[in-house]
Amino acid sequence: MNNIVFLNGDFLDVSAAKISVLDRGFIFGDGIYEVVPVINSRLVDRQDFWQRFKRSLAEIELELPYTQDDFEKILYKLIDKNELSEGGVYMQVTRGVAPREFKFLKGLEPTIFTFSYKTNIINNPLATSGIEVISTPNIRWKRRDIKSISLLAQCKAKNEAAKNDAYEAIMVEDGFVTEGSSSSVLFIKDNTLVTKPLSSEILPGIRRETIIKLAKQIGLNVELRNFTMDEIYNSDEAFISAATLILLPIIKADRRLINGGKIGKYSVQLRELYAQKLIDESKNG
Repeated sequence: MNNIVFLNGDFLDVSAAKISVLDRGFIFGDGIYEVVPVINSRLVDRQDFWQRFKRSLAEIELELPYTQDDFEKILYKLIDKNELSEGGVYMQVTRGVAPREFKFLKGLEPTIFTFSYKTNIINNPLATSGIEVISTPNIRWKRRDIKSISLLAQCKAKNEAAKNDAYEAIMVEDGFVTEGSSSSVLFIKDNTLVTKPLSSEILPGIRRETIIKLAKQIGLNVELRNFTMDEIYNSDEAFISAATLILLPIIKADRRLINGGKIGKYSVQLRELYAQKLIDESKNG
């Protein structure tokens, strides 16, 4: 995490940034968040980010107290202050400070918090080594299409993955895969890309949507349907996608090798196409 953050109108050193103990984000997890990748000091996938950000805000009846242009200026000032070339910007909006009351209180001033962090998006070494995943029960709430800051179930799943020396946890509900604890899940079998259709059961992954488009461009069939971990185990190749990961190939799931533990050709091709898209956007955006 970089040292300078933005909180309620001010750029501060992270050690000086404070919020009230009565902030509804702290008390209830009453807020939403987003992450947008940064390449060459430019926000990328930005239109898709804005669409999802605004949707999450609307779903919990919150309004961002900035225009899109003004908020982007704040994000770019944060990027500049932290001299961020490649990484991500995290932003969080809560309902604000109020006495503890469950219902959505009106007239509050939202708490706006953003920070940036460096990470290797384009040349992530995990893209060439592949990752291991485990499956875990999906114990989350029923509105996963909202990017809520209430992430205890995801933390528990990610912790189980860590205890098993795995990178990610794939969540399973009623016998079917939903998504990863912080990622979308996709696989390829017989030249067909398969992933779960959009619903309130999963977050509408921005990278997921772009990968679907790229898959069609290179001649893959696409199926949006429920699928099981057995299909992951027996896939030709499988991978996860997320904001600052683009696409990471899965080479082992629940200690079972996928494709003999080898990264598949489509995983490589799709990642290269997506990475080039982001690089091009950073130069032209």
